[in-house]
Amino acid sequence: MGREKRVKSVATRKPETDALRAEETTGIIGYRLRRAQLSVFQRFLSVFEELKLRPVEYSVLVLIAANPGRKQTEIAEVLGIKRANFVTLVHSLEERGLVERIASAADKRANALHLTPDGEAFLSRARAVHEAMENDLIDRLGGETEREKLLALLDRLT
Repeated sequence: MGREKRVKSVATRKPETDALRAEETTGIIGYRLRRAQLSVFQRFLSVFEELKLRPVEYSVLVLIAANPGRKQTEIAEVLGIKRANFVTLVHSLEERGLVERIASAADKRANALHLTPDGEAFLSRARAVHEAMENDLIDRLGGETEREKLLALLDRLT
């Protein structure tokens, strides 16, 4: 009987404040990095919604444009994407007419990746959207100097 009373008193006890106490998480580097990543990711999804482009797809297109003819395994490795997942991703970009896979001249078992003319035009539009988003982030950080400091700090963690 005493136990029932105790449970009831705990259940009816009101919190001392309505504010959720989160101090113990806000000082954790990993937590803050994840919150910042989620914020930037959501912003990316919002500004790229019209282009129907995800961050990973943008990265793939940028790398292919900078490295035409490289094997898909090389691009996947740089981005840290598993082979099976990357094949699906490239297939999706290929279906949209943005990327083409061509059998490598050096190794017929490998596919060399290239942007199609439509892919080049699409990436040009995507770069403009990304540049505007990046400039907004730089402004939120307080300018280019703060951006460079942030990137240097992030480099120390990787």
